[in-house]
Amino acid sequence: MKQFHHLYIDGKWVEPSGEETRTLIDPTSEEPWATVTSGAGGDDVDRAVAAAKHAFPSFSTTSIDERVALIDRIIAAYERREAELSQLIAQEVGVPVSFKAQVTGPAGHMKVARDLIATYAFEQQLADTIVRREPIGVCALISPWNWPIQTSVIKVIYGIAAGCTMVLKPSDASPASGVALAEVMDEAGVPPGVFNLVIGRGSVVGEALSSHPDVDMVSFTGSTVAGSRVGQSAAQTVKRVCLELGGKSANIVLTDGDLEKAARWNIQRGFSNTGQSCHSPSRLLVHESQVEDILPFLEDEIARMRVGDPRNPATTHGPLVHAQQFKSVQNHIDVGLEEGGRLVVGGPGRVDGFDRGFFCRPTVLADVTPEMTLAKEEIFGPVLVVMPYQSEAEALDIANDSIFGLGGYVFSEDRRRGYEFACGLRAGRISFNGANTNSLTPMGGYKQSGIGRSMGVFGLEEYLEVKSIYGFEEEAHALPSL
Repeated sequence: MKQFHHLYIDGKWVEPSGEETRTLIDPTSEEPWATVTSGAGGDDVDRAVAAAKHAFPSFSTTSIDERVALIDRIIAAYERREAELSQLIAQEVGVPVSFKAQVTGPAGHMKVARDLIATYAFEQQLADTIVRREPIGVCALISPWNWPIQTSVIKVIYGIAAGCTMVLKPSDASPASGVALAEVMDEAGVPPGVFNLVIGRGSVVGEALSSHPDVDMVSFTGSTVAGSRVGQSAAQTVKRVCLELGGKSANIVLTDGDLEKAARWNIQRGFSNTGQSCHSPSRLLVHESQVEDILPFLEDEIARMRVGDPRNPATTHGPLVHAQQFKSVQNHIDVGLEEGGRLVVGGPGRVDGFDRGFFCRPTVLADVTPEMTLAKEEIFGPVLVVMPYQSEAEALDIANDSIFGLGGYVFSEDRRRGYEFACGLRAGRISFNGANTNSLTPMGGYKQSGIGRSMGVFGLEEYLEVKSIYGFEEEAHALPSL
């Protein structure tokens, strides 16, 4: 079996303070495939934060050209390993190798960050004042397992672009992906202490990072429950917190929307990554007169899915990440049926033909109403609920009747009508008629879906502080010291 028993601190692979290890289970075969350290604790966090703090004064003053060159080296090192990384996440968390965005996307995000800082105004003149944006300091980056490489890359690369130093804690479920990213950083020649990796339990390592007095900012992606704990811990030392949390996004098909297009897109988008995406359109809102018309399209699109070993290029959908997630999704399906949901396709149990692996049956339940559990809770699996509405006003109320506000989706043949409806949704990212999102624009949520934004200009500014320097009427670029 493979072994991942070291941490990466101050440019070196080091032993953790504790000797404990745990076994990683392949979600396809349910067989052990690696062991990983679980012995990291507060002392290791202290070492990593101290290394980042020591590196910050010099790295924060590097030129934009130096940071651009560093990001270029990281991109080159990363792209050399894309095929290997695809195989790794297939084994670690069950992401199909055919889902190429999981491994090609990170390089794209790095290029956006690199190009952005080349033109970003880190200084500007306001009256007799120079307003500067400066790196915030040492950043604690806590990433999830569902996009184990891309989410980490976004956090790390925007921190580097801003001139920050950092400590990354990958999810307990995807530590090997974190190790692979640290290897990329090491190969690219990231200066010692700028990037550090500490593997360990969230309740130990995550808590120590969030509450650490020498950490200036925490960026966390994960569940709302865990994010709330991170925020509480961070508040003890009054540090900035950026949170991307849960979602229960609605896809609203207005009465003039293309039912077939909306249905097929909802399955393609919502069940990609086996439904384990926080932006997943997991509530499909359809006018009550059109519900029966849209269901056959959902069934047909699900029939086109190819569930299987994620290492097989023909597979479109792999297993859920682990036994706990499989059990959670099964419980949600059972509850949905008990509360009166009508089973359209799928249901409890494994996909037919599989006696091992966490292969959940892609499931659609109709006749779901707002008070039902499945209309409220994030399921994080290939489960879609179809909810009827009588009027657009009611559809908007249903869509906004959630503690979450991460994403939203609208289908209509009338652009103005669709835009006006989208403006009424209380969510951070809205897609019209299945439009693709992009890495230039901000990602984040309303309400309990989070605080702050990632990606693009807004994502960069999460890692920057604002300073006003008064008494300088000349342009900032004319000052030799700047």
